[in-house]
Amino acid sequence: MALNLLLSLPTCNFPIAAFPSIGPIHLKSPVTSRSDFVSGPVQCKVSSKISSSIDIVRRSADYQPPIWDYGYIQSLRSEYLGEEYTGQVNKLKEQVRMMLHKVMDPLEQLEMIDILQRLGLSYHFESETKRILEGLNNNNHGGDLWKKENLYATALEFRLFRQHGYSVSEEVFNSFMERGSFKACLCDDTKGMLALYEASFLSIEGENILDEARDFSRKHLQEFVKQNKDQNLSTVVSHALELPLHWRILRVEARWFIDVYRSKEDMNPTLLKLAELDFNMVQATHQEDLKQVSRWWRSTGIAEKLSFARDRLTESFFWTVGCTFHPHFGYCRRISTKVNVLITVLDDIYDVYGTVDELELFTDVVERWDINAMDGLPNYMKICFLALHNSVNEMAFDILKEQEFHIIRYFKKTWADLCKAYLLEAKWYYNGYTPRLQEYLENACFSIAAPTILLHAYCSYTNPITKEALDCLEEYPNIVRLSSMILRLADDLGTSTDELKRGDVPSSIQCYMNETGASEEDAREYIRCLISATWKKMNEERSVTSPFSETFIEIAFNLGRMAQCIYQYGDGHGVGNHETEDRLLSLFVQPIPPYKD
Repeated sequence: MALNLLLSLPTCNFPIAAFPSIGPIHLKSPVTSRSDFVSGPVQCKVSSKISSSIDIVRRSADYQPPIWDYGYIQSLRSEYLGEEYTGQVNKLKEQVRMMLHKVMDPLEQLEMIDILQRLGLSYHFESETKRILEGLNNNNHGGDLWKKENLYATALEFRLFRQHGYSVSEEVFNSFMERGSFKACLCDDTKGMLALYEASFLSIEGENILDEARDFSRKHLQEFVKQNKDQNLSTVVSHALELPLHWRILRVEARWFIDVYRSKEDMNPTLLKLAELDFNMVQATHQEDLKQVSRWWRSTGIAEKLSFARDRLTESFFWTVGCTFHPHFGYCRRISTKVNVLITVLDDIYDVYGTVDELELFTDVVERWDINAMDGLPNYMKICFLALHNSVNEMAFDILKEQEFHIIRYFKKTWADLCKAYLLEAKWYYNGYTPRLQEYLENACFSIAAPTILLHAYCSYTNPITKEALDCLEEYPNIVRLSSMILRLADDLGTSTDELKRGDVPSSIQCYMNETGASEEDAREYIRCLISATWKKMNEERSVTSPFSETFIEIAFNLGRMAQCIYQYGDGHGVGNHETEDRLLSLFVQPIPPYKD
């Protein structure tokens, strides 16, 4: 059943739009004409014969080779391993803990928490952060004279409280407004305006004050950058205007902020040393994860045998680091990388290379999950299915051994749902059919593969796995759908130009243009507004009771953030660009030079 939520977009000058919704979603059957839609699960119509490859004219997307080959990945080395560096980090961590206990001023406490987060160190100090925020939250009942008329302090506290799940009203900003608008005198407080801008992205639906805050602060921050009176502050403001902190990937942000923090006048050398050393040690862990999954990828033979498909192992690994960078999540990263790279190959089979007859047969084989059923598949599909079947079954076997939980049916369903969604899009393409935006987005909840990614992520880090959580994931809860939507829309913004040149199935941008007659520029702005509206719904999910841990919720958020990272400058996953390559180098190859007093 489609979700007919009408999103009012107060910061967007476009009409309201239908949006995929709460309630059960059923995949529609692949269509062969505009009148051929039926409700209910997809039933694959399996062709009894496959055309000879001699008679088939295959499409080609002319994808570039991988930026890093197997030999380069295996050659990665880091000196930041061993007890020597572990000892240094532990010593620095204790010094920081002492600082956190000694700081008593509320604003200094908040600033310390914020800096630790932006330096990528907050995962070491979760209990200390919780203690400080609990104390500040309890004191709020008596009123906070320390932040009265201090926009920067109020906005920073608001953002950190909401980020950590505390209930705080947008009305805390009322004292900075008059007659429904923010006071003009605030424009001179650039630091406060920046904090207000960042805080506005923690909003939920219906919060008009925060909508006003975003518009007001953005306008004046843009003017500040134009004037460029303070080059260092202008750099930070420009960074925020390009993409707000709440939508950024922590690992990428940490690498950027370490350089910024190094030049700050009030820089704390202990924090900087810890951030640099910790980053380099985590980088060493990521190198080992990447090398291990690279060996698996080579063993499948897919990159060699299926040369039409994108070989995107490194980018697939980047996605997993964006979602879960912590050192102890190595197994989760390795499993998720396998899932991501197989999804990329499947996408190319359905989107570029396979015929409809082949795709129908392949979808049926995936749904049956039976290697004996793949005899009728062409060889390239046999290779792909066998790699998928073996990898997923191996993970299910690991779970069965460790937790005595038989999980294969959940895996089978999510891969079958993904293939059905791909098949529907393939039939749209072959029949020259452009769906309405609502119809496109309903299927996109599956075809973007976020449900598949998140199910495997949940199973690869959770112990014990619960039937309650799995049954909830099987029904595609809001947190999964919303993450899917951000991923789909960000992907479309980054890839639609190249896909349109290839003649691929229309994206949300083309669907909206076709449906409304809008220009491409207006359609892109509309999609950006939908992303912003979806983030508001995502923010609201933090306060909803669910069977999922905070770790899973954060992974779902990070999947959306990672989409906005990888597609920020175009198709950073499929086509590749200098920005993506630079990020890969800075995260996985180049250590940060140590700070010297």
